[in-house]
Amino acid sequence: MTTSHPEPAAPPPPAAGEPVGLPILFISDLHLSTAAPHTTAAFTAFIHGPARQAHSLYILGDLFENWAGDDDLDEPFNQQITTLLFELAASGTRIFFLAGNRDFLAGAGFARAADLTLLADPTLITPAAHPILLSHGDALCTDDHAYQHFRQQVRTPAFQAQFLAQPLAARKAIITQLREQSESAKKDKEMALMDVAPAAIAALLREHNYPTLIHGHTHRPAQHTHQVDGHACTRYVLADWHDHPTWLRFDGTGFMPCTLPRP
Repeated sequence: MTTSHPEPAAPPPPAAGEPVGLPILFISDLHLSTAAPHTTAAFTAFIHGPARQAHSLYILGDLFENWAGDDDLDEPFNQQITTLLFELAASGTRIFFLAGNRDFLAGAGFARAADLTLLADPTLITPAAHPILLSHGDALCTDDHAYQHFRQQVRTPAFQAQFLAQPLAARKAIITQLREQSESAKKDKEMALMDVAPAAIAALLREHNYPTLIHGHTHRPAQHTHQVDGHACTRYVLADWHDHPTWLRFDGTGFMPCTLPRP
């Protein structure tokens, strides 16, 4: 008997300047799981409300607390979330997904189930002739050498193929163990070490001709201005959804942080 395994996540190369309509919403770091029903409820309200009024929704990683492989799509909670996304796409909103450090194994099967487009990290878009560079943000934390070594290892096709060849239950157990180790390691790390590195930001902005940069990962929402080679570049850091659902809205003229009304 032949056992099938999910294919390693293989996003397409970065899309340079894909024209998109307006408005556009950007979210990241929801960390959806059965352990956080309040966040799931907020996400459901967001999908049924503001997201349906948008032309496009860009999810910049860590939508899920973890993703063990596309063969876990039938799990009831994962099915609930992908159904919400599929219904949003059916309503007319285009959805784009750029993986984070928690859900980088989300691949073609997830994309089909949710009717969304996978993006590479980073990806450049140019809505309303405004260059916007999108990233999850973990690749910019270059001062954390141990994490970057781990990230480089687990993002290789060979590693992913080997990992996904293991039984689903084994993969989930490994992910749980890695998360516990990560949380323990964080206690001994300086906060600055886990933030994005200024040199990495400057190099990325320079490489892509000084666009606006939007990313998540750090859970430190803010708007920053970087002076790079005489160019003033704006960087938006998206909020996580632990305390309250927040997204960034671009209408062609500017960016606006938005939140759901508190119940």
